[in-house]
Amino acid sequence: MPFAHAADGTALHYDVHGERGGPPLLLLSGQSNSHRWWDAVRDGFDAEFTTVALDHRGTGESGRPDTDTYSTPGFARDVVAVLDHAGIERAHVYGTSMGGRIAQWLAAGFPERVDRLVLGCTSPGAPHGVERGPEVRAALAQPDAAAARRALAELMYTPEWIAARLAADPGHTFHTLGDPTMPAYARRRHLRASARHDAWEALPRIAAPTLVVHGTEDLFNPTANAPLLVERIPDARLQLIPGARHAYFEEFEGVATPLVIDFLRSKGEEGQEQEEGQEGEE
Repeated sequence: MPFAHAADGTALHYDVHGERGGPPLLLLSGQSNSHRWWDAVRDGFDAEFTTVALDHRGTGESGRPDTDTYSTPGFARDVVAVLDHAGIERAHVYGTSMGGRIAQWLAAGFPERVDRLVLGCTSPGAPHGVERGPEVRAALAQPDAAAARRALAELMYTPEWIAARLAADPGHTFHTLGDPTMPAYARRRHLRASARHDAWEALPRIAAPTLVVHGTEDLFNPTANAPLLVERIPDARLQLIPGARHAYFEEFEGVATPLVIDFLRSKGEEGQEQEEGQEGEE
């Protein structure tokens, strides 16, 4: 298992899958989740890309310092350390939820490392973003842990989809519901890092072609954040997925994965069209 090391010495576990020689695609997972966040959909990208996914500090096999080193800009610097260790100068980046917040800082602060950017079910952060409602906060904070987990699952997926998965496999693991190996202090630090995210002033510096994807029924990270990102990031595009909740990329994989791949592919096509247009003018 490869490990990079952050500037503070924290070990950062990552893995590389997919079509070696294919364009590199960095996958960034959500808050309190390891690289396993992508397990259910990663095969759809591996056929065409060299995918790289990491365990954020505090998760998976990465180091878990109980220090004040958890922030979305700091996570972005961790990502750069992983790219350096993997020998990847430039990659497509697909970040969802808190991973999308990290991706914002990566694209704004390290533009030379980002080819195309996909921001999924994410937000510019406070104070300009749209926060989840009090009823959602109350459901997630209830003292009954099992009930809180059910509430989280239903913010991620539609009840019908959950029921179908459990009917087919009663022991089905939903990897988007958090890394069960995380210590409590790391969960708290992840929550604080995500809550303190504010990339509003940095967003106009993003130069990478950007696609913003969001489910229309996302209450966990309200859908209203998507147009805010599109308005703030130069030439960004918006794609809403009707009926989808927070984990749109998994439940609606048949829609979401092809549209993301089409966007990532389109660079070559646009470049070819531009070259052909220049030749015609000459």
